[in-house]
Amino acid sequence: MPERLTKCPLCKSGHFLNQIEITDYAVTKESFLLSKCTECDLLFTNPRPTSEEIAPYYDFPEYYSHQDNSRNLTHWIYQRVRNYSTSKKIELIEQYEEEGKLLDYGCGTGELLNEARINLWKVTGIEPNDKARNQAIKKLGNRVYPSIDELKKENVFDVITLFHVLEHIHDLRKTLKKLLSHLKSDGYLIIAVPNHESFDGKIYGKFWAGWDVPRHLYHFNTKAITRFKEEFELSLVEIKPMIFDSFYVSLLSEKYQNPNQSQIRQYSRAIKNGLKSNQQAKNPGDYSSNIFIFQKK
Repeated sequence: MPERLTKCPLCKSGHFLNQIEITDYAVTKESFLLSKCTECDLLFTNPRPTSEEIAPYYDFPEYYSHQDNSRNLTHWIYQRVRNYSTSKKIELIEQYEEEGKLLDYGCGTGELLNEARINLWKVTGIEPNDKARNQAIKKLGNRVYPSIDELKKENVFDVITLFHVLEHIHDLRKTLKKLLSHLKSDGYLIIAVPNHESFDGKIYGKFWAGWDVPRHLYHFNTKAITRFKEEFELSLVEIKPMIFDSFYVSLLSEKYQNPNQSQIRQYSRAIKNGLKSNQQAKNPGDYSSNIFIFQKK
């Protein structure tokens, strides 16, 4: 049975309204209702599959973050961009800490941790998906766990990262509190999330691939991120754009919105809208996806 929420998963307010119905174009073609918290502006799927029911929604060939092999042109491009982005993420992390202990929550197949290990970081990963975790273990050995509960209390990290992971976590508050208990004082929490108020989010509307229901349980805007910072007593240090995401999300959105158009047409429109989305982003946080660098107080 789906889980129906009676409180906002972020701020625990009981005041929310049904906002929009979104279709899972990637897999099941099921529709899911999103509610909007009137207190913090968080959008969240309600009702939603339980943590036990969600697994089949990830088990499909096009869910690229759980795979290493290329299946088609879009996947090949995704992997090339992912490889480049991985090195840029390491550069970003090392702007704040040159080396130390890194935990990547939702580490997928382990690319980021493998690159960090080459750069002399002591790495640990959490990955609930069995297939992705097994691939990560092949790269990293027994440094990857299925749950944060596997970590010992004395495991404390200089940096904890969640790149496009926060929106997937069922027990949002409980999980964040556990993560922060493993972050050293003045350590950095680095989070990347999609932005439904970006230009591409607005022009594609219900077809926007960033909704990715029901895998994405939450959708953050600036107000919701501010509330996130306050709820977990963090300082927001900086916001960075993920400029490639607008192109990739636009390409998937084109496929959802216009499935019968040619691939050349899909790619050309995606490039045009991806560029425009980045150009329309006037402030940090306005891009299709954004990285938020928090510091533990």
